[in-house]
Amino acid sequence: MPKHGKKYLEAAKQIDKNTVYPVSEALELVKKVATAKFDETIEAAYRLGVDPKRADQQIRGAVVLPHGTGKVQRVLVFAKGEKAKEAEAAGADYVGDSDMLAKIQGGWFEFDVIVATPDMMGEVGKLGRVLGPKGLMPNPKTGTVTFDVTKAVNEIKAGKIEYRVDKTGIIHAPIGKVSFDAEKLAENLATLTEALNRAKPAAAKGVYMRNVTISSTMGPGVRVEVK
Repeated sequence: MPKHGKKYLEAAKQIDKNTVYPVSEALELVKKVATAKFDETIEAAYRLGVDPKRADQQIRGAVVLPHGTGKVQRVLVFAKGEKAKEAEAAGADYVGDSDMLAKIQGGWFEFDVIVATPDMMGEVGKLGRVLGPKGLMPNPKTGTVTFDVTKAVNEIKAGKIEYRVDKTGIIHAPIGKVSFDAEKLAENLATLTEALNRAKPAAAKGVYMRNVTISSTMGPGVRVEVK
C-alpha cells in the first residue's frame, strides 16, 4: 500500500468512502480538500463494465470539453505544402515534416498533441515505438489524423481531450482545474460522461458505468453519482 502524507490523510478524513455523492457535492469536496500550492488538475476515473482484452470492447475517442482543461496544449502538426500553411494559420505551435521527425528521433518532446495529415502517416508511423508508449501517436479515432487540420487544431486548443480504456477497464480523463467553478467542472464532467455513454460497445453486457471517482492531483478520491 502506498504511504500518504499528513495533508492527504487529513483530507481523506473529510470523505466517506462508502458514500456516493451528488455531482455538485462531490466537486465541492474535491475542491475543498485540494491543499497543494499549485492549481491541481481534477480527474475523473470511470470503472466500466467492459473487457479491454476483447477487440470489440475497446473504447477510445476524444471529446471537446465546454470549458477546456485549464491547460494550454502545445500542438505539433505533420503536414506539407498548403496543409502546413493551414496548420500555421490555425495556431499550431509547431509545423513540419521530415525536420520534425528528425527532432523527435533526437529526443525532442516539447509538445502535447500531434496532428498529422493522412499522407504523412507513413513517415510518422516509423516513430510508433517512440510515440506509442507516450500516448502521442496520431489516430483517426481521436481526430488527429485528418486533412482538416484547422478543425483539429482549433478543437485541441478549445479543450479537446482524448480518452482510452486501460487494461483494467478504467478510463482516466481530466475535467479541469481546482480553480474552476464547480458549475464549469460539472458541465465538463457531464460532457465527458455523455461521450463515454455514446461510446458503449454493443458487445458490453451488464452494468456499463459501474462507478465514477473524481480526485485532484494530490487529493483523495470522491465517488460521484452520474447518470
